Amino acid sequence: MTKMKSGFVGIIGRPNVGKSTLLNNILGEKIAITTDKAQTTRNIIRGIYTHKNDVQIVFIDTPGIHKAKNRLGSIMTQSAINTFKEVDVVLFLVDGAPDKGKGDMFITDMLRDLDTPKFLLINKVDEMDPDEFKRTFDTYEEMGVFDKVFGISALKGTHVPDVIKAVSDELDEGPMYFPEDMITDHPERFIVSEIIREKLLMYLQDEVPHGVAVEIERFHETERIVEISAVIYCERKSHKGIIIGKQGRKLKGVGKSARMEIEALLGTKVFLELFVKVKENWRESDIAITNFGYGDKE
Repeated sequence: MTKMKSGFVGIIGRPNVGKSTLLNNILGEKIAITTDKAQTTRNIIRGIYTHKNDVQIVFIDTPGIHKAKNRLGSIMTQSAINTFKEVDVVLFLVDGAPDKGKGDMFITDMLRDLDTPKFLLINKVDEMDPDEFKRTFDTYEEMGVFDKVFGISALKGTHVPDVIKAVSDELDEGPMYFPEDMITDHPERFIVSEIIREKLLMYLQDEVPHGVAVEIERFHETERIVEISAVIYCERKSHKGIIIGKQGRKLKGVGKSARMEIEALLGTKVFLELFVKVKENWRESDIAITNFGYGDKE
């Protein structure tokens, strides 16, 4: 009988480099929201990859490590840093050479003294010309910080199976932490709130970028339909008007788009009700941040 190998893997990097896209690709299903805006991921998202009965890898998608501008940003960055100190393998995702910005070198320096196996993943390899990729690859490899360096496409899945194989090789024999058919330990309510937040980020463009939080107030399941009431919190009264839009059109668009994706997720009809409330400067309030479920729970 094949012995099970299992362990935890942290996916880290600057904001908006493709960490959530990579996680969704590994799992073959969307559990983490993705937009073209930085700092889309606020929570630690756990994705569970199980291959037959021989490997189970719990991938932990973390918020982007960045110079925080508010209390929420500080908590997000700290939770990401805490994660890579507690996992069996670290995957550090970048989307270009280290001279692209100070952020990648800041993270590389933090990883330098970490004994945990560290793999560097150069994302969007399909968009690089061969010389650019070779330059980037050689620069990181010469640092002597990383055990392996891969070129991947998180979106298309290029070389992602090679990364999974390399991760599996690093893991020790261990238990199956989760049932074989489980792909995340987050409850449906959390994923629903994240879907609504993703649609807000997409519909609002840069008007109200990150000052929104979504709270599910009611989640009632019947045989025919799931009834969901959600409150969208924003930081200013002027933002409330922008979210609702002229004659409520923007909020209706968010609601329709979110409802369609939630129905696909839950496999049933959904009645979705959205409300907008103002909670001024909530991103600077430890109480509000905790109430909205952000930061480490331990």
